[in-house]
Amino acid sequence: MSAPATEKHPVDQVLPPGPSLLYAFQHVLSMYAGVVAVPIIIGGAFKLSTADQIYLVSASLFMAGLATLLQTLGFWKIGARQPIVQGTSFVAVSSMLAIGASTGGGHEGLQQIYGALIVAGLAGFILAPVFTRLLRFFPEVVTGTVITMIGLSLIPVGVDWAMGGVGSPEFGEAKHLGMAGLTVLIIVLIYRFLPGFFGRIAILLGLVIGTLIAIPLGMANLDAIGEAKTFQVPTPFHFGAPTFEASAIISLFIVMLVIMTEATADILALGEVCEKPADRDTVTNGLRADTLGTAVAGVFNGFSLSAFAQNVGLVAITGIRSRYVVAYGGGILIVLGLFPVLGALVATVPMSVLGGAGLVLFGTVAASGIRTLKEVDFSGNANIVIVATSVAFGLAPIVRPEIWEHFPDWFRTIFDSGITSAAIMAVVLNIVFNIIGRDSSEGPVFSHGGAPGAISDTDEERLDPRGERRDRGQANLEDGDHWPRGRGPTADR
Repeated sequence: MSAPATEKHPVDQVLPPGPSLLYAFQHVLSMYAGVVAVPIIIGGAFKLSTADQIYLVSASLFMAGLATLLQTLGFWKIGARQPIVQGTSFVAVSSMLAIGASTGGGHEGLQQIYGALIVAGLAGFILAPVFTRLLRFFPEVVTGTVITMIGLSLIPVGVDWAMGGVGSPEFGEAKHLGMAGLTVLIIVLIYRFLPGFFGRIAILLGLVIGTLIAIPLGMANLDAIGEAKTFQVPTPFHFGAPTFEASAIISLFIVMLVIMTEATADILALGEVCEKPADRDTVTNGLRADTLGTAVAGVFNGFSLSAFAQNVGLVAITGIRSRYVVAYGGGILIVLGLFPVLGALVATVPMSVLGGAGLVLFGTVAASGIRTLKEVDFSGNANIVIVATSVAFGLAPIVRPEIWEHFPDWFRTIFDSGITSAAIMAVVLNIVFNIIGRDSSEGPVFSHGGAPGAISDTDEERLDPRGERRDRGQANLEDGDHWPRGRGPTADR
């Protein structure tokens, strides 16, 4: 009699097409504004025509879809095979605007950006295995802090959306905040009184119902639907052959390292949310997908790509962990890129409605980080100082965006991101307090063992799927010994 087949982890389960499409569309609606914002900002700053701006938006959606499929389905050693939604990264905006200012914008500026993206993306692809050797410096005290910071850094974005969107002439008016509050109320009521399937699509229902209410109130813009083309295929080097300027390449390579840092945090966070912790190979493969997607985006007129943190919150709040659901989302993004008129239809969702949903999502990310931090031993001062200082340092550029304006460009590129600031500070302080300067009177990094602040042997075994450490460690175990969730073998007492 054959043994029963091992049940697949929820991340690898394939759901029926109908629910998968609904869940996937929820993911797309949650991240759509973030994808289209960057090409709109760049297109406006570079003084591109309306047709060129629409082309940039379509190309960005198309590339986000391809990168999402690459990340979720993967091939060879590329793709984390997690429910990760890829979108256009905001980290590169300031550097790209600087490149545009030096070239006078227009097609010439785009050509220089795309040349730099191709080189930076390929360099990041090559460096991914080296970069992930740093994972030993990401114990719970670091990852929990960074996950919390991801959520906190996104909340101001949700607030801006709830107020009608920065730049809107009606920004901050009561009607926008009222619509955002109504959207939050709808989502909360659905979670409270319609559990099960409807609870899992509460965000989608909130967005749809909120938009339907906003249309007769004149708060939904339907003009873009009539202006968009029906069908459009992104073509390589649409704006001309790329150019390769050393200064632009160096600038976007630094940006690429920052994006890789944030992507690492997102992949680790998603592993915790999905209860399938990411090992070193998973993170390496995820970074390869990020960087390769960015290089290909330079060919097909997109921009730098990275995992979208808001969708990590959506996975956490819905409990739908299947990567194939997110792959459906990648397919939807590709269709939206090929049919600009459909993208314009999605864009009718008012910013205030999106903001209401965003506040719920982004708060969920922060809550996931707090849940990770509960695994940390705070009996001493070391870990309290690490978390407190890192969160404060990460919040600095969020509450005061101009804080680093008198610092060099390279410094601002790195530390203008609250997520990157908190990650760097947490890693450095963890090394200072828990590795090279550990006080034996302080509590350990993990709640069940007396560990220096790197990672436990259990976690190191997880990060080394080839089992070299496991084989070496098990050989030293004596009868009656076991591996706790601490640093090494401990005899039963």
